[in-house]
Amino acid sequence: MADDYTFPGDLRDAQARLHEVRAEYGALCRELPWSAAPLPGWEDDRRHPGYRSSRPDSPGYTPDQAAEVDRLHAQMLDLAQLIVTHKHWKGLSGPTLVKARTALKHGAAIPAGDGG
Repeated sequence: MADDYTFPGDLRDAQARLHEVRAEYGALCRELPWSAAPLPGWEDDRRHPGYRSSRPDSPGYTPDQAAEVDRLHAQMLDLAQLIVTHKHWKGLSGPTLVKARTALKHGAAIPAGDGG
């Protein structure tokens, strides 16, 4: 049977928001040019015979795109710091701490309620 953990509401909320921001960041990155700076494209088949590696020219990021990347990245760092340094973890150590952090990260067996 999986361990059940009860986490404080602010910790659960921060983890949920981190998942949301990571998803936003990933979606944004999939839409952006392959390079933040303007760079020429290439074609190369020297490393993998039978496979041609290539990229089109990259126009680079627009100022708005770069600002959004920076904003989301800063949000992810702030949320990760809040989660890792939360006072809830002071009561746990060793394998129990690792299992609890993993449970929070993956949303497994986290009962509703403020837990703390």
